[in-house]
Amino acid sequence: MNRPHMRKVRSRNTTPELRLRKLIYGMGYRGYRVHYGKLPGKPDIVFPGRKRVVFVHGCFWHGHDCKAGRNVPKSNLTYWTGKLAGNKARDERHAREIKKAGWKILVIWECEMKDESVIRRKLERFLRD
Repeated sequence: MNRPHMRKVRSRNTTPELRLRKLIYGMGYRGYRVHYGKLPGKPDIVFPGRKRVVFVHGCFWHGHDCKAGRNVPKSNLTYWTGKLAGNKARDERHAREIKKAGWKILVIWECEMKDESVIRRKLERFLRD
């Protein structure tokens, strides 16, 4: 099993998350919280005054419909199938709970971080509305 490798995988302060925070700060938004424990799933970035949350999802870990998200490890298939399906189900449950509480959600995928201009437009639209 590759479980010793999994210890190296960070769940907080990942490279895409740090890049997004730097971009948000550069856009002039300052009133956000990181890993906000008062909401289900501890969203990566939260704007409490605007009731907006941003999740930064890794394509593989959260099952995005891109090349990395469709990749399934060849070894220990039973474990990985259950693990990745559980991640998606948990994400959906957290999103329902957050929306039910009156918050708006934006999910930024790791593969989208390649084009900062697209992310900038998404964020402007999301935070302005």
